[in-house]
Amino acid sequence: MGEKKSNKISRKRAVMNNFYALKLLWRICPSLVMHQGVMRFLGYFEWLFYSAFFMRHVINAMEAGDEFRKILTYIAVVACVFSCMMLYEEFFGGKIRPVCGAVVNKGLYRILFRKSRNVELTCFEDSDFYDRYTLAMEQADTRLIATAEALFKTIFGAIASFCAFLFMYQVDKISVLFIIFPIIGNFVFNRAISRLDYARNKDMAPHNRRIAYINRVMYLPEYAKEMRLTGVFSLMRRQYREAITGVADVTKKYTKKAAILHWFYVMFTFTFIFEGLLIYGAYRTVVSESMSLAELSVITSMMVSTTWILIGFTEALTELFKNGLFMEYLRTFLEYKERIPEDSDGLDPGKEIRSIEFRDVSFSYKDKEVLSHLNMEFRGGKTYALVGHNGAGKTTLIKLLLRFYDPTEGQILLNGRDIREYNLRKYRALFATAFQDHRMFSMSVTDNVVMGEPIPAEERESRVTEALKLAGAYDKVMSLPKGLDTTLTHEFDDEGAMLSGGEFQKIVVARAFVKQCPFKVFDEPSSALDPIAEAEIFDNIYSECKDNTLVFISHRLSSVQNADWVYLLSDGSVKEYGTHAMLMEQDGIYADMYRKQAKNYLALADESKPAAGVAPTVKGGVLA
Repeated sequence: MGEKKSNKISRKRAVMNNFYALKLLWRICPSLVMHQGVMRFLGYFEWLFYSAFFMRHVINAMEAGDEFRKILTYIAVVACVFSCMMLYEEFFGGKIRPVCGAVVNKGLYRILFRKSRNVELTCFEDSDFYDRYTLAMEQADTRLIATAEALFKTIFGAIASFCAFLFMYQVDKISVLFIIFPIIGNFVFNRAISRLDYARNKDMAPHNRRIAYINRVMYLPEYAKEMRLTGVFSLMRRQYREAITGVADVTKKYTKKAAILHWFYVMFTFTFIFEGLLIYGAYRTVVSESMSLAELSVITSMMVSTTWILIGFTEALTELFKNGLFMEYLRTFLEYKERIPEDSDGLDPGKEIRSIEFRDVSFSYKDKEVLSHLNMEFRGGKTYALVGHNGAGKTTLIKLLLRFYDPTEGQILLNGRDIREYNLRKYRALFATAFQDHRMFSMSVTDNVVMGEPIPAEERESRVTEALKLAGAYDKVMSLPKGLDTTLTHEFDDEGAMLSGGEFQKIVVARAFVKQCPFKVFDEPSSALDPIAEAEIFDNIYSECKDNTLVFISHRLSSVQNADWVYLLSDGSVKEYGTHAMLMEQDGIYADMYRKQAKNYLALADESKPAAGVAPTVKGGVLA
């Protein structure tokens, strides 16, 4: 993903991002874009028509002595038109926008989810990309709609401001000078207030984060025990008081300056133009008699309209640049060119695995070499064990095998052909995996085992049952209130089941059992299990997967003795390989690790036995 990018973008880019949002919204829901444009046009048209034409026409008609019926007819026609406009506004707000909002939500998140599904795994391991991804996803639909609205508001606001300026100039050239006041108020003092608000919010951020953290901790169940068993509540209360005091101090720091700027903003934006233009118009009308009553009404009405149009235009312009940053997150995410796209097409790998070969494979992650010139081969139908210390590169090797990453150097060959030439989804369908860093989904036990695999409905329950039995989880699952239909986790179901780590791990192993494919990978499948459960699960794996190509990753060397071939990895390369017997004869790293582990197992076994000649005693029903 490269180096982190600055959050700053050019003004041109910010503006163009808003047009990108409009184009994206048009692609998803063109009717909403059209209605947004019409709504914003009608809003400004209403302001300008009423102040520039309606009032002048009515007053001129009254001064000219037109029939009252004629004037009333004109007012009635205008009222009907405005009523229709209001009905349309209500229709837009009550039906069109909610319906279109749902369409946008569905359409946009379909695009975002498809993109997030398609980008390679390294994107989610890159903090900068992930931050941008989460910012892009956060309320994306509502913010996209708001961005398009702000763009229309800016465009029509600029047009309306120009028209208002032109109308006032036609009526009285000097009156145009009064527009300078709201311009100064909005573009000088309002921007200064915005900068002050930004600085104040920045200073408050650490205190607000602390307050939010304490509020969150107080109702999260994982903190409840410590809250009741320790005195940590008093510490949290002290931190909360300090944070509240900090917020108050920051508020005091900015209050005086904020009040002064706000006073100038109100005076320039409203008072000077309203009072000044009213005094000027009254003088022209009453004293010098150089302005008609109709012209005075137009100027005063236009004064109000122009002020609010300029305020709306200024706010829209500010929002335009603010939205440009959000759209930058969304745009860069959607325009990101995937290195390993999930939908990449290619050759059909078929269903048979004769061999998979790592040929001089090297891989670097964030400029750190993880694998170095690694060579190994998996032959179809054989069982392999990958062993070594943490950080040796075992899990990275499996991720390369599954094409979560591509090698920095070298090739991985399936049946003699580079795996990058195959259709990615068909290639990955050859593998079933049980990862150590597994995740449970808030779905039924059955769904957590099947994981969306295309199993015929009539076979689904029997295959899930068999997989759970092989994994040693069936009895526990059937003891749950709804058996196979029990929801795991409490995320959406208060009656959902929260299993232990070992029980969850068995369900992950069941996922690998239920999938019918030629190659199965088990990454530390027994790390959370007791020795008896571990022995049973390995026996089941060996017997059930005897026709599969099988790969184990394990720290417990006792569990890999029956593998056909063992690869010992260290520092990103294969240091030793062979059968268990061959490696023991070599008396190298593997043999040393095995003996140390065996010694620990024997020591534990000896500790569990009573001393020679001493009979065990029972106290209170407990074996001592």
